[in-house]
Amino acid sequence: MTQTAFFNFTLFDGKTDQNESDTWFTTNDQTGKIVNRGTGTAPKADHWIDLQGQYVMPGFINVHTHITSDPNTFDGNSGDSETEAAVTAYKNLQTMLKSGVTYIRECGTSYDVDIKLNRLKKKGLLDHTPTMMPSGRAFSMTGGHGDGPHFSFLVDSPDEMRKAVRQGLKNGAENIKMMATGGVMTPGDFMADPQLSTIEMKTGIDEAHHKGKIVAAHAEGNPGIQNAIDAGVDSIEHGFYVNEQEAQQMIKQGTYLTPTIIALWAIPEYGRGTLPAWEVKKADDAAEDAYRNLSRAFKLGVKFTCGTDAGTPYNGFDTTPKELELMTEKLSITPLQAYKCSSINSASLCHIEDEYGTLEIGKFADFQVLKNDPLADVKACQQSDKQVYLHGKREF
Repeated sequence: MTQTAFFNFTLFDGKTDQNESDTWFTTNDQTGKIVNRGTGTAPKADHWIDLQGQYVMPGFINVHTHITSDPNTFDGNSGDSETEAAVTAYKNLQTMLKSGVTYIRECGTSYDVDIKLNRLKKKGLLDHTPTMMPSGRAFSMTGGHGDGPHFSFLVDSPDEMRKAVRQGLKNGAENIKMMATGGVMTPGDFMADPQLSTIEMKTGIDEAHHKGKIVAAHAEGNPGIQNAIDAGVDSIEHGFYVNEQEAQQMIKQGTYLTPTIIALWAIPEYGRGTLPAWEVKKADDAAEDAYRNLSRAFKLGVKFTCGTDAGTPYNGFDTTPKELELMTEKLSITPLQAYKCSSINSASLCHIEDEYGTLEIGKFADFQVLKNDPLADVKACQQSDKQVYLHGKREF
């Protein structure tokens, strides 16, 4: 076993509440995991990497991405062939890793491209890309949010949901994504429109949980948010109109919430005059209500995760650091609280907390190296030329 010693840096490990100065850790070059850690002089190792007094923090876990989408096309690349979608996805994955995202959970992908790319990743054939939890295609009702070419299983009864989820799991999905409400990007429906029913979702959730897989629900308004919580989803995605009763139920059930603030913020911020007026209006009308509702849910104790909905209009694959800034700005939380949404809560949601999320002995050495202190200024994470390491190997 050969080892690499990283030394001469200030560490925020993602778990504690403060930095640790003059830190070192050693990694197993074969497994990519941290085997020892301390301060002062590092022990002997086969390789040495001096991080020159910079700041080290965990790589981000982004639990809501759409890697086959292009944020500059505004239609999600709905006309792409599978080959085009795969090339787009590969480039988007590289962009995410460069921004500091070392692990993603997909939430709906055309042609099951993420499942297929993940197979290549495990064979070592997908360079400079984060670790993936693939979802494959999403699950939508006919005519609902996500009903687009090659993007969703269309299900209109509990039996259809059961069969479709079983097929998705057979295909290789590790996360099941369901559409409980309408959405900002879909013409003719609204955030308040309930779509998949509670019984349809519960049927699919039971199938996923039987296989030890997790389920996410796109749920922006009510009664769809309530339907998804009642059905037993593992995470509510967006949750813009979550109310106090729902928040209390989520706390009791252990349901996570992924706010995807940047997806809502970017549309009115950049889309006026280029996006359809109805789409901008839906996002604009919801924004202040969403920030207020999400802030209340966080303060009540709902566990928030980190996800961007990357691939939606003007929402690129390098925006995870901006999402963290918006969480601090719109929800009035600290940088530390925002980072823990990624390092601790996102890892826990995905059931990967034993190996990912924080920089502790026994976990993968997935980290980013910054010039400035991320605990002092959340914008430090937006550094464009940061170093990014995956399993102890430098990728950017």
